[in-house]
Amino acid sequence: MLRLSKLTDYAIVLLGQFVHGREQTWTARVLADRSHLPLPTVSKVLKTLARAGLLVSERGATGGYLLARPGSAITVAEVISAIDGPIAITECVTSTCGLETSCPSRHHWHRINGAVAHALHGLTIHEMTKPAGEGQQLVHLGSGVRREL
Repeated sequence: MLRLSKLTDYAIVLLGQFVHGREQTWTARVLADRSHLPLPTVSKVLKTLARAGLLVSERGATGGYLLARPGSAITVAEVISAIDGPIAITECVTSTCGLETSCPSRHHWHRINGAVAHALHGLTIHEMTKPAGEGQQLVHLGSGVRREL
């Protein structure tokens, strides 16, 4: 089963708070209250997203975090990479193993990984905040893979 970490899921939930208030600065405490997530977890996720360049941190009494660019320009793939590292379906996609030269499925895993990464790069945080079904359309990603927008 493919599964994102809880921190990545939380990051997407938190970034959703920013989408509708682009110019607004959010504190970790306010975001923790609004999202019902523990403050230490929210702080950790926000710092990680800021280090990745997805958020900007402002210091001071009126400081907090704000989006580095519009939610329509931040992809789900960027969030996953910021929190969990490179998108990889199997270990052989990002590293080498002893079976590399004789593995008949390696190429296919790379194709599958490419299709998943392509879908995640095509989905923005802004799109993730829309209610299901709103303005969505099926998109063909090749090899029978489809997704809704």
